[in-house]
Amino acid sequence: MKVFVAGAAGALGSRLVAMLVDGGHEVVGMTRSPGKADALRALGAEPVVADGLDRDAVMQAVTRAEPEVVIHQMTALTNVKSLKKFDDDFAVTNRLRTEGTDHLVEAARAAGARRFIAQSYGNWNYAPTGSGLKSEDDPLTTDPPANQRRSLEAIRHLERAVLESGLEGIALRYANFYGPGNAIGRGGALVEMVAKRRLPIVGDGAGVWSFIHIHDAAAATVAAMERATPGIYNVVDDRPAPVSEWLPGLADAIGAKPPRRVPVWLGRLAVGEVGVSMMTRMHGTSNAKAKRELGWSPRYATWREGFRTGLDAPPVARREGGASQVA
Repeated sequence: MKVFVAGAAGALGSRLVAMLVDGGHEVVGMTRSPGKADALRALGAEPVVADGLDRDAVMQAVTRAEPEVVIHQMTALTNVKSLKKFDDDFAVTNRLRTEGTDHLVEAARAAGARRFIAQSYGNWNYAPTGSGLKSEDDPLTTDPPANQRRSLEAIRHLERAVLESGLEGIALRYANFYGPGNAIGRGGALVEMVAKRRLPIVGDGAGVWSFIHIHDAAAATVAAMERATPGIYNVVDDRPAPVSEWLPGLADAIGAKPPRRVPVWLGRLAVGEVGVSMMTRMHGTSNAKAKRELGWSPRYATWREGFRTGLDAPPVARREGGASQVA
């Protein structure tokens, strides 16, 4: 198939491109950075430079490519450095989830694409009610902390635009990414906070986080492209865990001292209302639908395994002369 990947040079996009090329697909990869075009070419993709927020540039790039499938992986997650300023740090990502999605959907229709897949999110945005893991049928929250409201609306917009696009729309609710190029990755912002003991366990630390290694997220995307029926899928590993478990586990994996514990009132000063909510109220998500319908299972079955061995691996495959090499 001919596949157009927007956000192709990112931590997830680059792995996705490599997998698609290795699977025999013809890939056009869009990046807004001219300096990353050569890296995409080395992966075996045809690079195109365009800003996802520039409607005319996106229309031109997609219609020229004439893809069967368009995959939206555009984010600006490297901007995220503080839970206290959540919506502010997600401002560009939120625009990519709203304006950028609208531009891509319009372009995909104009180009005659059949299928549209977009990066969504699933964890804090589920309603923090009931017990057990959240499935795709469970409702999203209607009352997030004030500093997450714009981000929640952007996620809702993206999913609505994809599912109502008139194409075979698929929204992948990825869990919290970890691995190379991510905040939870070697040298990443969250890992550095843990290393310096600047990220405490707030209150009881009962908020359940879901995780997915960047490699497994890419593999699930390929599976969704090839086998999914239209709809929403949680993409998460097999074992979501409370903050009280995974945060000390991450500290141990990187050789850091255990995180401090602070009461909620003090935690609010450190990580804000968003951080308190994520550390005390979140519910984890279930991957049962994705495993059942996509024929996919995560290579890193649990975050515990992944934190030990996957924060700076596996590498991205680079293709030269038709052969796959390690970059």
